Amino acid sequence: MNKTAVYKRYSERFKDCIERLSFLLYKETAKKKLQNGNKIDIMKKPELLIPASNLEVLKTAVIFGADAVYIGGEAFGLRAKAKNFSLEEMRKGTAFAHERGVKVYVTANILAHNRDLEGIRAYFQELREIRPDALIIADPGVFTLAGEICPEIERHISTQANNTNYMTYRFWKEQGAKRVVSARELTLSELRELRANIPEELEIETFIHGAMCISYSGRCLLSNYFTGRDANQGSCTHPCRWKYAVVEETRPGEYFPVYENDRGTFLFNSKDLCMIEHIPELLESGIDSFKIEGRMKTALYVAVTARTYRKAIDDCLESEELYRQNMGWYKEQIAGCTYREFTTGFFFGRPDETSQIYGNSTYIKGYTYLGIVDGVDAQGYLQLEQRNKFSLGETIEIMKPAGDNVLVQVEAIVDEDGNPMESAPHARQKLRVKLSQKGEVYDILRKKET
Repeated sequence: MNKTAVYKRYSERFKDCIERLSFLLYKETAKKKLQNGNKIDIMKKPELLIPASNLEVLKTAVIFGADAVYIGGEAFGLRAKAKNFSLEEMRKGTAFAHERGVKVYVTANILAHNRDLEGIRAYFQELREIRPDALIIADPGVFTLAGEICPEIERHISTQANNTNYMTYRFWKEQGAKRVVSARELTLSELRELRANIPEELEIETFIHGAMCISYSGRCLLSNYFTGRDANQGSCTHPCRWKYAVVEETRPGEYFPVYENDRGTFLFNSKDLCMIEHIPELLESGIDSFKIEGRMKTALYVAVTARTYRKAIDDCLESEELYRQNMGWYKEQIAGCTYREFTTGFFFGRPDETSQIYGNSTYIKGYTYLGIVDGVDAQGYLQLEQRNKFSLGETIEIMKPAGDNVLVQVEAIVDEDGNPMESAPHARQKLRVKLSQKGEVYDILRKKET
């Protein structure tokens, strides 16, 4: 394809001349070769990176389409309230993923104080034996320790390091980083320019779905100020979700509510990021890893996001026309997650007031998570650890990794001792369940909200 055809093809895709030229510059420097037909022009298939809060969720992410998962240990990560992994669980999870060709990255992205350093040294010695594929790090001191103690493990630079320009990426490459996670404040145009100005082997990882922090790439002091719990040490209390009022300087203690509705206003409450409708633009930007946020989310959230984005990416790589045809399915599926409405964040420019939710801080919930099948006995009963209530005779849904959603009736519920039950009201109770259709290990059971 000649240059005239290249210019013609991409002039339709971008809004202004500057973006078109920056994209073409990126294409030239990356030495990409255009493919024939309706296929998306990319250098390579991007990685789909999925969060996992525990071993069950890790297995779910792997089975439902992840190329890589990121997890946290019991210390030194930025999700202290997440269940996280013991070293033994980390070992089991890494083995499970590696057996299926999926990578595992471990977060160690706190901004460390002096008191943390000895513990980090010991932690990295233990991780050296487990051999995850990479460590996600924000702090230069922690980065240095990782290079000294476990140099065979890749080091990725966390979004907490505020990576907003290509000089920062070059700096981290010179220090030995394999990958840098972009700040959420970057536009697609900036990402393309960044890709064109860094070494080809240096990878870009970018969040494409999940909760958005109101502060600059998560560097927030509100939690520390209000509660003494440091967000940059993994203990954020999420004050951005709280309800606020106004106090006039000369009248302390007199509160003036700013009403959006009768429940108050939520000044800092961002919508959730969702880029399911913009996979072609993401593919064309040169991002190496598409990252889903959510290390405190359920297995259902992980299954839905992994399966939906897996299919959307694969469809788009096969044919953009196929991707467009299946858009309704992607949007329907992603709405099955728990979420706070959706926004495209900074990808297409600076967000405005429509990216915030002022009326409430609650989630939209499409489905209730019932459990994941961990075994099937000879009689066809599904074995699971129940997570939410369901009852005999109720209609529920089997969510399958391949993409099918199967409506079924609950025909029998039996407890661990073999006693029949009318309902399963107790969370984390081990059950055997007979459904009107066959289920398989790793199927997700869920119930549609009415």
